[in-house]
Amino acid sequence: MNWDEVFVGDLNFDFAIEIIVRTLIMFSMVLIVLRLSGKKGVRQLSLFEVAIIIGLGSAAGDPMFNKETSILQAIVVFITIILLYRVITFFAGKSEFFERIVEGDPIYVIENGEFVLKKSGDHTFAKDEFFSEMRQQSIDHVGQVKTAILETTGNISFYYFADEDVDYGLPVLPKLYAKKLNVIDEPAVYACSYCAKPARLEQGKNRCPRCNRHEWVLAINDKRLN
Repeated sequence: MNWDEVFVGDLNFDFAIEIIVRTLIMFSMVLIVLRLSGKKGVRQLSLFEVAIIIGLGSAAGDPMFNKETSILQAIVVFITIILLYRVITFFAGKSEFFERIVEGDPIYVIENGEFVLKKSGDHTFAKDEFFSEMRQQSIDHVGQVKTAILETTGNISFYYFADEDVDYGLPVLPKLYAKKLNVIDEPAVYACSYCAKPARLEQGKNRCPRCNRHEWVLAINDKRLN
């Protein structure tokens, strides 16, 4: 293997300087376009807007190091993408149906202290990531949450039970959640590790009446600390 070709290739000093200039120009253009879009951060982006960002990044990447791709060509792509973005957002603002096609719908993740399941019985979310979001909101267990909605921007909206209405729920703290049981040793209130349904169980192997699984975690009913 020729390491000189791997790391250097036909790069010379003049073109290295040109790459630096091209990169500074294209990176600045991307920042300007994103700034003009009015977005403050990635968490505010919908899937459609993420696709726009990917398109801008692809258009900006080639002129940074490819001699055959001029900056003017990238500018044409930028203008096309921005015009497309403006047209689509215009129609999305005029039609709720069109907006739903482009942006998608909010997804209910928790209702009445239990995870929402699809008709097939699957989750509508990635559990580990969702648990992390809950912990960042000082949520100890699923029973504290009346409703949780995954917004089209990727943010999660939580609506809580009043303290007097908090029931037993599935713990989301790692050490507690890790203590899963397939066979119950002591009668107590447990929560299904999959759908979060709480139930008072006796000794032995118990199946969840909601999702038919048999993996349980000792439930807790702590009030939420604000």
